[in-house]
Amino acid sequence: MSRYTSMEHLRFLLFEVHGIQDLFTYEYFAHLDPEQVTLMIDSAKALADRDMYPFFKEMDEQPVHYAGEGKVWSHPQLRTIIQNAAEQNWINGQYPFDLGGLQLPQMVYNAAHHIFQAANNGAQGYISLTTGAARLIHDYGTSELIETFLPPMFDGRWQGTMALTEPQAGSALTDITTVATPTESGYYHIKGQKIFISAGEHMACENFVHLTLARIAGAPPGLKGVSLFVIPKHRPTAGGGLEYNDVFCAGDYQKLGQRAYATTHLVFGEHDNCRGWLVGEPHKGLSYMFQLMNEARIGVGQTAASVAMAAYQASLQYARERSQGRKPGEKDPLKPPVPIIQHADVQRMLFTQKAIVEGSLSLAMECNRLADLMHVTEGEEQRPHWLLLEILTPIVKTYSSEQGNRSASLAIQVLGGYGYTVDFPVQQYYRDLRIMAIYEGTTGIQSLDLLGRKMTMENGAALTALAQHIDITIRTAAAHPVLQAQAAILQAEMERLGKTLRQLGKFAQSGNPERYLADATVFMEMAGYVVIAWQWLKMAVAAQIALDAADFSTQSKSFYEGKIHTMQFFFRYELPHAAACAEVLLAPGELTMLEEDERLD
Repeated sequence: MSRYTSMEHLRFLLFEVHGIQDLFTYEYFAHLDPEQVTLMIDSAKALADRDMYPFFKEMDEQPVHYAGEGKVWSHPQLRTIIQNAAEQNWINGQYPFDLGGLQLPQMVYNAAHHIFQAANNGAQGYISLTTGAARLIHDYGTSELIETFLPPMFDGRWQGTMALTEPQAGSALTDITTVATPTESGYYHIKGQKIFISAGEHMACENFVHLTLARIAGAPPGLKGVSLFVIPKHRPTAGGGLEYNDVFCAGDYQKLGQRAYATTHLVFGEHDNCRGWLVGEPHKGLSYMFQLMNEARIGVGQTAASVAMAAYQASLQYARERSQGRKPGEKDPLKPPVPIIQHADVQRMLFTQKAIVEGSLSLAMECNRLADLMHVTEGEEQRPHWLLLEILTPIVKTYSSEQGNRSASLAIQVLGGYGYTVDFPVQQYYRDLRIMAIYEGTTGIQSLDLLGRKMTMENGAALTALAQHIDITIRTAAAHPVLQAQAAILQAEMERLGKTLRQLGKFAQSGNPERYLADATVFMEMAGYVVIAWQWLKMAVAAQIALDAADFSTQSKSFYEGKIHTMQFFFRYELPHAAACAEVLLAPGELTMLEEDERLD
């Protein structure tokens, strides 16, 4: 079977870079140890090898599609994937023991899901979406909602979804019009439409539980008037059965990629018989949903890194097997061609992919670790973890998705013409990846969030937290002679980032927020390069410690040397792009704030 991820890199991140074993000192995770975690991750790999990866191409060639009468056809293997994942607790593994979960750290849960994402990203989406929807019910729902909906969701029988987007509103959630009218029976009558609803209908589950944003009749305008509801397709009856709840699938969207993943258009209350149950308090739905959305943004970033990892592994394998051409210094045409991996430009493309995907996965694991620390701490101990997670969330989502697209494009380039054909998987990875820069808020939205909110929140406290963590890594790296040059470079880039932010801040302080935010996406790109450089320096420190100790009990010497080499590559070939972004951001004048659009003709 072809290699679609690096289990060695995954274990390196878990145990040597991000220290998952430190979590086991907290009572909530004290039942775990490194050996158990390794066994769990290995079992996830076995599941992916058996149920997911062998069907990756077939599920793309036989995509989900609308079959009429509110039904969406899905590949028969999807039911097997969801059921077996549920049996191994990969839907509810993070939940507490009293709910049938395993109390797993997010680091473990998402390490397994990285494997699933790399093996068959379309199929994995169904599983994690149910996990996230169930979390909102668990955290904010009544005991009755928890007892009614969570068991069948955890069993993989009921699919969870999140229903936000509407035809007239798009990403502007202030403009949603789905209405919830209260009744004296404890439920609400729901009427409205939602579009782009992932997993909103398919054949692998018997029911669908839509976590839906709607306005209670008479609610105040804007975001403050949005509430959250549980709306099942089939509602439970007093006798223990199910009856249709007037939730109709009006169609699906045929997409460029992720063709195994259903994306639907739902109509609620067409016959005035759709019931929804309020989750939490009225008018606080958006704050609840943002919890799921923030988790989903980390998940999208990790998925992008995982799919890019699979594309990298495919192109790496091809480069080692494909012979073509001779080295520039070889003049004898009778000499056999060499594997293309021996050509310098092919190595450049491969190292670029490796630098992007492994750096992105490290940042995702950093975010997973912070989420775990948030779970087991509180008060002032929790606050620095929260601040750092807040500022990293838009970065992990954006860098991984944007650069993951670039990485997968390079995978196609490594294969040349063959990369553009359906005979090889890299074109599918490229198609699947493209949506990641759109899911859960586009790159533009994430960039506005980073520059407009996260950089300024609590008078810059989140930025200060990030700078402190990066400074710790810089000082640790500087203690190793082989890493001192890169430590100094990263220090200079942090100073450049601060200078750029202060210059942009003058526009905000002078009452010109439009100019302050005009190039937010360029600022996001700059921040992404700097943060990934931090992650690579962290990985290099862990690798150098092992090399200095000559401890190769976990990984080989060449593995650690490869981390040092790729870190050096990132600092030479990738990090200089941050300076180019700064040059754009600091240049005088505006080129994207025209009142009229004739110059675009």
